[in-house]
Amino acid sequence: MSSGSDNIPMTPSGLRKLKEELKHLQSVERGKISREIEVARAHGDLRENAEYHAAKEKQSHIEGRILDLNDWIARAEVIDPSKLGGDKVVFGATVDLVDTETDKTVTYRLVGELEADLKKRWIAVTSPVARALIGKKVGDVATVQSPGGVRELEITEIRFEDPVEGAPSEG
Repeated sequence: MSSGSDNIPMTPSGLRKLKEELKHLQSVERGKISREIEVARAHGDLRENAEYHAAKEKQSHIEGRILDLNDWIARAEVIDPSKLGGDKVVFGATVDLVDTETDKTVTYRLVGELEADLKKRWIAVTSPVARALIGKKVGDVATVQSPGGVRELEITEIRFEDPVEGAPSEG
């Protein structure tokens, strides 16, 4: 990963998601795991108590995740795509593309590494496809090396929006 002081670019919804997860871990999961540990502890000999050891391991995982989330939130550099504009692909842009060979269209949104989600077609700004798109304009063709060979993607539209989680996206 990166050194502790690097900023982490993310969208407002990405930061909101991290804060919600942190709040849930601190207010719900911490208490739940403490109760599980107490119950397991009451079962006697801790050396051979699998429930106790599993609960302690889960507690360690939760505490580690809380530390990570606090770190990421502290280093978040929030970039609101809806406040961006221009005619070039940059972080936060939603880009419509046509594969010049297959004529298939695809839409990608360039987000921070922590927000990337292939099912939603949100790709990390550091990914090969995103790097090929950065700085390009509508009508430009981005050349991307993919497992199946070189793909040429023509940019047909660039939008700047910050879709709210769960809201229907345009397109």
